Amino acid sequence: MREQTILLSSSSSPSDQEKLLQGLPPTNRVFKLVLTGGPCGGKTTAQSKLATFFESVGWKVFRVPETATVLMSGGIAFGNLNEEQVMDFQENLVRTMVAIEDTYFAMAEKSGQNCLVICDRGLMDASAFISRQKWEELLEKLQLEEFNLCEGRYDNVVHMVSAAVGAEDFYSVEEHSARFEGLELARERDRRAMEAWEMHPYVDIVDNRGNFDSKIKHLVDIVVKRIGLEIGDRFKADSRKVKFVVKGPLPPNIAFPKFTDFEIVHHYLQTGSRGLQSRVRKLGCRDGGRWTYTMTVRKPENKGQVIEVKTPVSKKDYENLLNHADAKTLPVFKTRRVFMHRNQQYQLDIYRDPCHDRCHGLMMLETFSTLPIDELKCKVPDFLDVTQEVTGDPAFSMFNLALKSEWTAKDFCRRLVLEENQDEADSAIDEEAEVMEAQQRFFTRFDNTSDYSSGNEL
Repeated sequence: MREQTILLSSSSSPSDQEKLLQGLPPTNRVFKLVLTGGPCGGKTTAQSKLATFFESVGWKVFRVPETATVLMSGGIAFGNLNEEQVMDFQENLVRTMVAIEDTYFAMAEKSGQNCLVICDRGLMDASAFISRQKWEELLEKLQLEEFNLCEGRYDNVVHMVSAAVGAEDFYSVEEHSARFEGLELARERDRRAMEAWEMHPYVDIVDNRGNFDSKIKHLVDIVVKRIGLEIGDRFKADSRKVKFVVKGPLPPNIAFPKFTDFEIVHHYLQTGSRGLQSRVRKLGCRDGGRWTYTMTVRKPENKGQVIEVKTPVSKKDYENLLNHADAKTLPVFKTRRVFMHRNQQYQLDIYRDPCHDRCHGLMMLETFSTLPIDELKCKVPDFLDVTQEVTGDPAFSMFNLALKSEWTAKDFCRRLVLEENQDEADSAIDEEAEVMEAQQRFFTRFDNTSDYSSGNEL
């Protein structure tokens, strides 16, 4: 059998080689990342978070699908295969993974820009499902060397520990057609996936010691540090999202540091439950290029955490989901301007027409930080007229801003609550008074009668 080529040739230019000798990264970098781990570890949400961030700072992102899931979604039940079928499956899995990954790697190398390639599992993961002896026989048959499958192929491996290890209350096999493992098997799969990559020099473990939000932040912080980007403390484990209202008019473009503008459209979907929110998002660069589509489901608090699941979807799925748009809400159109200021990343969301009258001219600045709010206020961009902090205020939640009608106790969402706890939550407060207070806070903190126009052509 002809030997399969695993290592790609270097494409660095002489100028890039000079930069490397000076300890600087090349102009156009390709960083190949493997996300691995046991079932229900958060890989899908992690991919979405990584892609959103790196695209916002001007990187091209390729996401290599999990080959095993692609194969099993066609009717193969791995748990029901006999030994011979398992070996056939693993052999063809490795062959297919090599072909698919090499396709994405080649596209990244020739893209002419910084690229992050996210592999949903890598080649060494295949070794976690068969014995060491069988794995070595497979490598020999395919004329592959383990070293080249490991250290020579990927820049970084991040193991997302399964929820079955330390976050059992959040472990689920729902909404994943290829997942069938119970807790004990999930823990075994997690352990073996971790052991499969022990030869790689850059393996990072992201466990479940904090909540899920801090787990995802930890992951992004790891990848950012491995690549060597300077982004402040946005992805520190104890960082939190902070939102401010920005008073207009929008400064001219020249007042901003280097920035990227994205066009975003959100649609809320029908859920049949006040305790659940679901939406789809379309995002694309203003200067053209492709659109990306994401579905987000926000679930009520569990153990003090609001569960938010982000899933990339295809254009076709996105268009089909729009048939289930919530008639109580309007689409939300925004321009999102992403920029760095004093090594801190910011997102400025500028609400666009068509929108509800309450949103005309609304601009909100968002960042993530570990700093106390008073200290952070002293560091926000001085070229923006940053006014009130509105973090966590339901009066400024996107769902409530999207409501077609004026706010009423029936539709206004104060917080997500499990259905069985809804009556208890409702009885604890005066709903109408809460809505009136929210309206008062909104119009006190945001005066949409001011002149929010600018000379920029957005």
